[in-house]
Amino acid sequence: MKTPIKILFSISVLVSSFQLSAQKRLTEATISYDILINTSNTTPQTADLLDGATSIIYLKGNSSRSEMISSLGTQATIIDGKSGDVTILKDYGEQKYMIRMTPDNWKESNKKYDGITFTYENEFKMIAGYNCQKAIGRLADSSSFTVYFTKDLVPVNKDFQYLNKNLPGLAMQYEASLGKLKVTYTVANINFNPVPQAKLDIPKSGYRVMSYEESKNAGANR
Repeated sequence: MKTPIKILFSISVLVSSFQLSAQKRLTEATISYDILINTSNTTPQTADLLDGATSIIYLKGNSSRSEMISSLGTQATIIDGKSGDVTILKDYGEQKYMIRMTPDNWKESNKKYDGITFTYENEFKMIAGYNCQKAIGRLADSSSFTVYFTKDLVPVNKDFQYLNKNLPGLAMQYEASLGKLKVTYTVANINFNPVPQAKLDIPKSGYRVMSYEESKNAGANR
């Protein structure tokens, strides 16, 4: 006959095993976010230009490609999971820039997100079929934002979404700044099919190549 202590131990092992099996390490996926402008003082012209904008994230191991697609054009950020180097491709009609960044450059460009703390609330909702918990993120400048995340999907590399990299799961809906705009990103779909390696390839021509320092001086890094 099992003692109460042994029974409790067996139950705790079963619960832990279930939690681990329920979580999915996100090593390869395509995540599509819809973007909604939610700033009341935005001019209608600006809102119209970004109407229907989407963000698509391609994850492949520790590497990633993040694309912002709108009527203005496309901006892609490619992170090399081995070296940590980052390449930004800006494709706005005739203006095509390639900005090369070191890991330190990438960290500097995201320094406003350093030190973010999250407060987790007992509030949940379903997004794209996943149960998501509400959290409030607070930046060093005392500003805050709301995010809903799921613990069921845990990216192996979170540098692709610097704002939410300290969350214990994937951000499924979150507020962020896009230039001077305040927007909300919401996951519309997650595809777990293999991501083609070509998505992570760096173009060999067609772009004006700039360093991170050059892009700041030229204003191309905004």
